[in-house]
Amino acid sequence: MAVPIGAAQWPARSLLGMLPLPARLELLRRGTEVRFDAGDVLLREGWDDRHVLLLLSGFVKVTATVENGETSLLAVRAGGDTVGEMAAMDGAPRSATVTACGPLTARRISAETLRELLLSRPEISLALTGIVANRLRWANRRRLDFRGYPAKARLARLLVELADCYGTERADGVEIGCSLTQPELATMVGAAETTIHKVLSDLRKDRVLKTGYRTTTILNLPRLTGLADLTPPLP
Repeated sequence: MAVPIGAAQWPARSLLGMLPLPARLELLRRGTEVRFDAGDVLLREGWDDRHVLLLLSGFVKVTATVENGETSLLAVRAGGDTVGEMAAMDGAPRSATVTACGPLTARRISAETLRELLLSRPEISLALTGIVANRLRWANRRRLDFRGYPAKARLARLLVELADCYGTERADGVEIGCSLTQPELATMVGAAETTIHKVLSDLRKDRVLKTGYRTTTILNLPRLTGLADLTPPLP
């Protein structure tokens, strides 16, 4: 197998990062490896296919069409995560579109194989159930944030969570290696694009973060955590 198998390869909160080595190896042996380039659609909203994709590297964006016909960014997923597991488990059409942010590899696992794994490997079943629950909790927090916090705090909360889940420590801060456009950030925090433009400009001016090609680096995570009205993580 070409990909590393150690837990350090993937975010700790991802499926591959959470699993013990035997279960991780079992999962990585299943399905077939597939590759995608930037802009490729991995899964399409409304499709009736049932397989799940286990991301091995890279980032994807999860989007859905809202009632007015516009596209809304729902989430970001990275190597170690799964996408498409809901349709694989309940048989309903895809509820969202998943698009590659850059080159990535994944394993394509059939719904039948996934069900077999969930029955034979309870640690995979428990981990995946916990991940689905966390995603629902995250979505509920977003809805509560819309009512309880101004746009600047909502954006700060989103960036802190992305850094916590997918950030990489660098010499100058914590890098989030997935490029999100200002319209996408606006849809995720429920704010106008002009408002997000001003908030990002203020954060860059205050040296809280910097943006580059396909990256956002948080230069002052404690300051951003304070703006987000979140409790700083324990050292």
